[in-house]
Amino acid sequence: MTRDELTRLDAVDPLAGFRARFSLPDGVIYLDGNSLGPLPAATPGRIAEVIGDEWGQGLIRSWNDAGWIDRAGRVGDKIGRLIGAAPQSVMVADSTSVNLFKLLSAALRMRPERRVILSEAGNFPTDLYIAEGLADLLGRGHELRCVAPDEIVTHLQPDVAVVMLTEVNYHTGRRHDMAAITAAAHHAGALTLWDLAHSAGAMPVELAACDADLAVGCGYKFLNGGPGAPAFLYVAPRLQAEMIYPITGWLGHAAPFAFEPGFRPAYGIARATVGTPPIISLSALEVGIDLALEADLALVRAKSLRMGEVFAALTAELDVTLMTPMGSRGSQISLAHPDAYAVMQALIERGVIGDFRAPDVLRFGMTPLYTRYADLWDAALVLREILAAETWREPRFHARRAVT
Repeated sequence: MTRDELTRLDAVDPLAGFRARFSLPDGVIYLDGNSLGPLPAATPGRIAEVIGDEWGQGLIRSWNDAGWIDRAGRVGDKIGRLIGAAPQSVMVADSTSVNLFKLLSAALRMRPERRVILSEAGNFPTDLYIAEGLADLLGRGHELRCVAPDEIVTHLQPDVAVVMLTEVNYHTGRRHDMAAITAAAHHAGALTLWDLAHSAGAMPVELAACDADLAVGCGYKFLNGGPGAPAFLYVAPRLQAEMIYPITGWLGHAAPFAFEPGFRPAYGIARATVGTPPIISLSALEVGIDLALEADLALVRAKSLRMGEVFAALTAELDVTLMTPMGSRGSQISLAHPDAYAVMQALIERGVIGDFRAPDVLRFGMTPLYTRYADLWDAALVLREILAAETWREPRFHARRAVT
């Protein structure tokens, strides 16, 4: 496929108009939206309004007058529309890690006779750290058992309490079959806890249709909520009354402003709330979610898949190894190279921004709302030139920075 052919695809792309809705710097091909989404053009104005009007003029009255107190639930319902969740089953709160801790703890309590948390060996390290730490904290013999990604179902033994998986693997881009794994887990008497960090906003997710039990996700990747954006959690409506969380904060109380000395859990998903919602960052997240809701996720997914095929083909003859399974993948392409860190630094210097994942992966996000097909040609051309000239060997590209 030639660049002219890809340019013609851009000309008829039904999602092409969304690119102008983002603030993208000139001279940059941004292929790292699976790590940090770019700035929506409407976000600065919205934040200025929240700071200047709602906070500056409304002051504390804005908890009522500007709807601050209900914003986390309202934005949660909007995220629910992107991930196939029923109303009042998603809440924006805390970070992904904190939400994972809360839900995993509650899930283990719901299966007291079982002691195993089942996951894949290549799951995102933080998820595994949280599980290890929780098992140690509980001190009741819980175990994190990690297996190969295609062996999850075969390891569903009677001692498994929870299957904890990231739907799309951060390293390889492989996508798990949520419906099949959830059904198998339920047949074995286990609960499922899904991390949607690399799928929410990037593709259709059907939590309710898959009968998923629990889920978490972040707001700063495909939802474009900004660095450190608040995360979200999902609890299936059928389980909400059973959930007993390890952190019981005042906004999870049935009557927060009664200031009672004892804790009474709120009804439904609200009981998963702990502290005061971060209104400024929550408002920025809402802008990104509103933008995502304008797009047809089926079109987003179709373009993402096609872009992945294009980029894989454009890089097929280069001195890299395709890590992403093309038949079952998320919205990224991962390529392996022995000196991936240096190669990525050389790419970034040339204006092609992807990211590096240890030990040897070049990761490129396929983000259909603002990435053009022609961008993939240009990025692959720069990668080809860097590998051919071996410019990545220059010492400055090997100096490790704090964030890789």
